[in-house]
Order: sequence, then structure tokens, then C-alpha cells
Amino acid sequence: MPGAESIVLILAPVGRDGKVAAAILREVGIASRIETRLADLVSGLDEAACAVITEEALLKSDRRSIAEWVEHQPPWSDFPFVLLNLRGARPDERLTGLLGNVTTLERPFHPAVLVNAVRSALRARRRQREVEAHLEERQKTHERQALLIRELHHRVKNTLATVQGLLGATARSTNTIETFYTSFSDRIVSLGKTHTLLTEDYWQTAPLHELLQNELGPYNAADGQRIALDGPAIELAADLAVPAGMAFHELTTNAAKHGALSRPEGRITVRWSVAQTEDGRTLNLDWTESGGPKVAIPERRGFGSTLLQRVLAQQCNAIVAIEYDPAGLRFHLEAPMPEERLVPSY
Repeated sequence: MPGAESIVLILAPVGRDGKVAAAILREVGIASRIETRLADLVSGLDEAACAVITEEALLKSDRRSIAEWVEHQPPWSDFPFVLLNLRGARPDERLTGLLGNVTTLERPFHPAVLVNAVRSALRARRRQREVEAHLEERQKTHERQALLIRELHHRVKNTLATVQGLLGATARSTNTIETFYTSFSDRIVSLGKTHTLLTEDYWQTAPLHELLQNELGPYNAADGQRIALDGPAIELAADLAVPAGMAFHELTTNAAKHGALSRPEGRITVRWSVAQTEDGRTLNLDWTESGGPKVAIPERRGFGSTLLQRVLAQQCNAIVAIEYDPAGLRFHLEAPMPEERLVPSY
């Protein structure tokens, strides 16, 4: 079926005008469709690019429907009509005023005159469609910008809250200014790395593999055998990526001080998968350490344990389990993964 940029509707219920006009347009490759009632023509205007109407077809019909359609066109639209009247007769001003963008032709008309009028109307309609496409794209851009600003405000607010929490927790878990400075600086650097990944995707998602690689990569051996990352390529939404990135930093820091990374023979394996449930997708991740010192349950809960067991659970609705196996610490995470992006991709 011809597209909206080319179809011409013809309403000429009396005489041979409709068939003649359709034949003339067909000879020059312009698609048309003859309608027998004004109501049918009005119902097809949204799919058409031009309409050829005889004066008597309008005078003998209830014109309220076409008047309402013309009145309620979108801002970009000024639908073109070709009105056929009798030679020598003055065009009825009620009809030209009703149609708005109208070209009048006297009958009988020369075929070339009708073709030129219709071609001009089709060109004008194509320009209007181009304006429509431009306005739609501009509106989409505006909506994207509004969403980005909204997400930026949300992310900055959450980031400031995270930094405030880091400040207080680090202060409570350190005894000297030097230790505080080192621990707090390291955590801010880790937070910055996660945000770098997020800003590369308009604050939307961060690759799980890169979040882990940012923390564990510096500890890998030359042969790449000390750190094993095993799982599919997945993206974490910002509200999951930030606390997860912090958790990976705390696990890595703990492993470097007390666990597998504190000895050359120590190893860390991280495996993850995604399960599809009735409620959506769920991330399952296991962090396993081996080859390090014998593990014992800590005597007091530090910031890392608090982050792993409380922040992830509260902010991400995650299930967290930490097992202090003498052979190596084990960490398990189950977290729901949002299915939709807030901001459309570009």
C-alpha cells in the first residue's frame, strides 16, 4: 500500500471527474484512491498526503467532520487540498476558508494543470513530514536531557550520602589520622572508578567484569592465574553497581590485608550467573578465596562487614552470606537486577 507521503484521496461522487482525475494521476505514477463519501475521505486523511475534492461534494455533505479534522491538525500539519469548481464560477469562500491550505482548479481542467497542482501539494506535505520528524527528534532529545538531569541529581544525592557514610564509618574503624586518610582515600578512589564506568554510559550501567577487574586486576600474577573471573558479560544498573563496587573494594582490601592476597600463593575466584525468575533477573555471585592464612571469625564487625551485610541488603534488596571457612573466606551475593534503563540509549 502506498505510503502516507504519496497517496491522494479523490472525492468526486457526481459525473466522471473522480475516474478522470485518478487516471491522469496514475499515468504519471501518482497513487490515488477514490472515495464515495465525505466521511470516508475524512477517515483516510491521516494516511494521505493530498485530497482532490469537487465543490459540489462538499456543498451536499455535512462538513462538520472535515472542519473538525482540519481544526485539530497537529502544529506541524497544514494538509493540502485541491478543490475542483466549475469554470467561470467564483470559488465558494465558505469552502476555501474551511479547507485552509487549498488550491482551486476550474473544470474542465487540462491534465498537466491537475498533475502540477497535486505534485506541488505532495512536495508541501513531504516538507511538513520532515518538520514533524525534526520536531519529534527534538522532543526525544529534550526528554533524554530531562531524564539525564533527573538521574544526575539522583546520582549526586546518593553519592554524597555514600561519601558521608564512608567518612563516618572509616573514622569509627581507624585509630590514627594516617590510617584514616589511607583507608578513606582508597575508598573514594574505588567509588570514583565505579562512577567513571557509569558516566561512560550516561550514569546508567557498569560492566560487572570491569568493576571486579578495577579492584582485583592490580593483584593478578604475571601469568594471570592468581585471579579468576568467570561469568557472562552483564551490566549492573547504577543503584546496584555503586554498592557492589564498594563491596568488591572492601573484599579486595580485606584479602590484601588478612586473606588470600596477603600471600603470593593465594588465589581468588569470582563466579557469577544470572537467573531468570517470575520477578525478573537475579544476579548470583560467589567470591571464593584460597591459599591464604587460616581464616577465623573476626572479633568485631568492621566497616567492610557492615557494608557487605547491611548496605547491600538494604539498598539493593540483596541476600548476602559470608562464610569464614578456615581454608578461605567465601562471599555469596543474590541481588535483583532492574530490567529497564531510566534514560534511553543514544
